[in-house]
Amino acid sequence: MPGSTKLATSMSRAVVTPLARMLWRPRIIGRKHVPKHGPVILASNHRSFIDSPAITLMAPRKVSFLAKQEYFTGTGLRGAVSRAFFGGIGAIGVERGAGAAAQHALDLGLERLEAGEAFAIYPEGTRSLDGRLYKGRTGVAWLALTSGAPVVPVALTGTEHVQPVGSRVPKLAKVTIEFGEPMDLSSFGDASSGRARRHATDAVMAAIQALSGQEPANAYNNPPATIVERVKQVLRRDDPKQAVEPD
Repeated sequence: MPGSTKLATSMSRAVVTPLARMLWRPRIIGRKHVPKHGPVILASNHRSFIDSPAITLMAPRKVSFLAKQEYFTGTGLRGAVSRAFFGGIGAIGVERGAGAAAQHALDLGLERLEAGEAFAIYPEGTRSLDGRLYKGRTGVAWLALTSGAPVVPVALTGTEHVQPVGSRVPKLAKVTIEFGEPMDLSSFGDASSGRARRHATDAVMAAIQALSGQEPANAYNNPPATIVERVKQVLRRDDPKQAVEPD
């Protein structure tokens, strides 16, 4: 890790962590389950914009995660602050999308794991607007089966109250983050097997659900195409039979 990145990380944690603990009064459970050394995947539910900062600031070791490239391309003072903050807490800027873009994002995560680092991922793919736990995408299993890294399930509770959908300013609320016991997914098979990836991912999601207590959606979380659809998804629960993609 370059010296400038180490300095930014240390400064961000030194300044932001005490402030976050004061404002959100986090309850942290199971930190002992996160290995102190070696590659590990932190697989979490996703309820708020602040989930990634919460995980990286409350975990017992440095954690990397994927973030929108826009956080690193801004100009002026605001852009500089954004780059310093997100770079300091372990964010990796990527272009969002499917296909090649999605594989590139996974490849970046694999690089971190092969370097012996901790990497956080949201198997649901995007934030849950209605509070349910959605079906996991199999990228988490591909990473685990390809790298051999254990998976630590993570459950976040309360972050949805700190920064609700549509809110730009964080609110005062109590946050709980629970780290579950590490999971070895190697028994599910090879990363090249779609069935192995599916079953391994389902096991990870079951572990997350056991910690979070969320209602399973039994569907993929497909991002709403418009603002109106986003509002509708918040106000009502969609039919869980919809938006289920083929395995």
